[in-house]
Amino acid sequence: MSKYWNSRVKNIIPYVPGEQPGDRKIIKLNTNENPYPPSPKVIEDMQNALNADLRLYPDPDCIMFREAASLRYNVKLNQVFAGNGSDEILAFAFGAFFEKSAEKKEGERQVLFPDITYSFYPVYADLWDIAFRKIPLAYDFSINCSDYKMPCAGVVFPNPNAPTGIPVPLADILSLAGYLEEQSRVLVVDEAYSAFGSESAIPYIEKHPNLLIVHTMSKSASLAGMRFGYAIGSGELIEGLCRIRDSFNSYTVDRIALAGAAAAIKDTVYYEMINSRVIATRERTSEELRSIGFDVLPSASNFIFIKAPGITGLSFFKFLRDRGILVRHFNKEIIEDFLRVSIGTDEEMDKFLECCREIRRKS
Repeated sequence: MSKYWNSRVKNIIPYVPGEQPGDRKIIKLNTNENPYPPSPKVIEDMQNALNADLRLYPDPDCIMFREAASLRYNVKLNQVFAGNGSDEILAFAFGAFFEKSAEKKEGERQVLFPDITYSFYPVYADLWDIAFRKIPLAYDFSINCSDYKMPCAGVVFPNPNAPTGIPVPLADILSLAGYLEEQSRVLVVDEAYSAFGSESAIPYIEKHPNLLIVHTMSKSASLAGMRFGYAIGSGELIEGLCRIRDSFNSYTVDRIALAGAAAAIKDTVYYEMINSRVIATRERTSEELRSIGFDVLPSASNFIFIKAPGITGLSFFKFLRDRGILVRHFNKEIIEDFLRVSIGTDEEMDKFLECCREIRRKS
């Protein structure tokens, strides 16, 4: 710990990203990347953007992408925000819509999010000095929106949830949005994995102006290496994000990323094709694991959350790692015996299943 750090740096517990090994012989099922390449149109447009215009700053308003997104989702231009990955947008949302602890008026409560969810949320809250409360998942690891209907400063959760992969019924989300709207509070729904089986709440932003939907292109668009995310919500929410962004850096998205993202959001045919393959592989893998006695939570994402009988989660994690397969283990009470396994190609998942059969024979 350095004497030059301020109290914020000393006290914060940073997010720990998934391991990124240099050895490409590893079967990498630990960070929910798409196993298939991005659209050829994306590569072409990014290559075309590699020209002399790189000497110029990119468009701070990201018009190229926002116009494409507004057409894709049938929303207005001022209802779309673009950023350098959904993590950046989520950080902006915490800064824009939730008060600092010291500024809370008497009777105001904490921001609410699940106790088992994306572990960046408490990091953002601590960074912005925002009080928060973790709401326990239901007995079946699902999010019960009724548990969030209480006086609060706002609500954030993913749909589907991570790392469980369980989706939240759209009707429940809209009911919660209506409840929070009566309190003038924001509901942020992180739809990072919605393309793999859950229903998006984007069509309901007009009815619920307090509803902010955040998407990433890392998963469904196969662009984790590019870093691009976007949010869709009412014009007043988007303006709030812009005010936070422009207090840090107005040029968060570069020219090459803008070109690639615009091409990706237009090429729905290609991405529906590869993501349907991911879904089919997920269902096949889940069925096979259940047949040999594994606990597999119902998933609407590009990963599964599983528990092997007769072995701890950490031991199973090490067993797979020794065989060249990386998955994600969370050393956290309640889920410590589960592993999150990203869906790879059919060939990769077949090798993973071979290891699972082996561990069952030994248990």
